[in-house]
Amino acid sequence: MAETQRTLSIVKPDAVAKAATGEILRRFEQAGLQVVALKKLRLTEAQARGFYAVHKERPFYGNLVKFMTSGPVVASVLEGPDAIARNRELMGPTDSTQAAPGTIRGDFGTDIERNAVHGSDAPETARLEIAYFFNAMEILGPVEALPA
Repeated sequence: MAETQRTLSIVKPDAVAKAATGEILRRFEQAGLQVVALKKLRLTEAQARGFYAVHKERPFYGNLVKFMTSGPVVASVLEGPDAIARNRELMGPTDSTQAAPGTIRGDFGTDIERNAVHGSDAPETARLEIAYFFNAMEILGPVEALPA
């Protein structure tokens, strides 16, 4: 049986500007992933630099920070069986020019930078990334944990 996991998803500024957020979230839900937290925000330069700090030595880092602060993003926590792998399958390859039609990046991205969405790549990354955007009170817990 597949392990229930949580993963972070970000609808990036290019997809938000295309009014694709609803369709992207619908695809996650249709694929069996539940949205257990959701917020729309505009990242500051400091927030974007912090989130993408793992890439700070890479040549694309400055452009990535500039892009991620260019407009609003929609961050969500997705939950479901093998959520990390399922989300990555739905997104398609990082380079949108290599992504098949029917994947989120194939349908809404334009290149390796403007690729519509971000998703965590591993359980530990997911934990860190979720905590970067959401506190525990903002994430829907199991229904049985809610007060009567």
